[in-house]
Amino acid sequence: MSDEEWERFLRESVAGAADAPVEPSARAREVERRLREHSGQPAGWRTYAPARPRRRTGRYVTGLAVAVVLLVVGLFPERVVGWFGGSDGAPLAAESKAPRAAPGAEPHLRPTLAEPFRGSPAVRWADGAAGITVPAAEATGWMDAAQVERALRQSRDFLVAAGLDSRVLRGARPAKAIALLNPHQKDVQEYLRTALSSTAPSPDTNPLLLFSRFRTEQARLVGDVVKTRGRLAYREGKRGAVEVTADVTFVYPVTPAADGGDAEVIRTIVRRKVVMNWDDPAKVITEPGTMSLVSYALDMTNGGCSAPTGYFVPPFGTADEQPADAHRVDPYDRSRPIDTSNGTTAPDNGCATAIRS
Repeated sequence: MSDEEWERFLRESVAGAADAPVEPSARAREVERRLREHSGQPAGWRTYAPARPRRRTGRYVTGLAVAVVLLVVGLFPERVVGWFGGSDGAPLAAESKAPRAAPGAEPHLRPTLAEPFRGSPAVRWADGAAGITVPAAEATGWMDAAQVERALRQSRDFLVAAGLDSRVLRGARPAKAIALLNPHQKDVQEYLRTALSSTAPSPDTNPLLLFSRFRTEQARLVGDVVKTRGRLAYREGKRGAVEVTADVTFVYPVTPAADGGDAEVIRTIVRRKVVMNWDDPAKVITEPGTMSLVSYALDMTNGGCSAPTGYFVPPFGTADEQPADAHRVDPYDRSRPIDTSNGTTAPDNGCATAIRS
């Protein structure tokens, strides 16, 4: 059915068919008689203005196009950004749920000391803690809404202390983050002692699983901004605990510590997934204001491919020398599940090459 036919059908359904005979009222006949007497027109003569069909096809087509665009934007917001030159647009809205696709392509531009995020989807991400979305709090498990809100806020505080604290990034002990961990959780406390004291940690005791650190004699941050994108989610866990899951990507622009001027800039990109339990003290031995770690995993690129040292090791001078058959990943693609093999994304050599950085 054409647009014109559909419009006529709707109109006639409400008002009746346009050509259906209608008996004029007595008042209408009297008015018509007087008009004929003044105009001299013979009886039975009627004058009609030429009908102009109203075409609304354009409105229908425009409405359909708008609906399709809104649907695509809702399903693939980050990819749509790339179609319109993402780096020139406004900052992205906060991530409230898992995206369905990787961010759109950005202009192929190398980072500089003045613009360390250019040529990267992170240029439109929020700065620091602002990029970690915290959901609205509702009563869950053993906690009321106010307690859940506090648990979510402290969960984000842990991520900030572990991945954004400037002193920790320069290698200092992550004291603020450790203070939020349940001191009675023996396996985690043993991990912390080993990870933060060993000069040659194993993959299982690597402090980078939880904390971001660079050697000050090898690399330094460019500026004071770390871009982030991610979110918290929560549900009722075991024994009525409030289980909080954090999935956050951090982008650290770094340059060689000794260089200046037009030095090389590399972005170390780290995605962490941390699951935390805020336990019911009536059921689990804990301390007020602390949580238990359920699991933690790291996924990184441009952070080093050799044996763990406890620090990120950006590949200065070798960023363009990756083998052709290297395992390649998009570190900005937050639609894929995080790798849970302690930061190793390639099954053969434990290292992956970023298709963009």
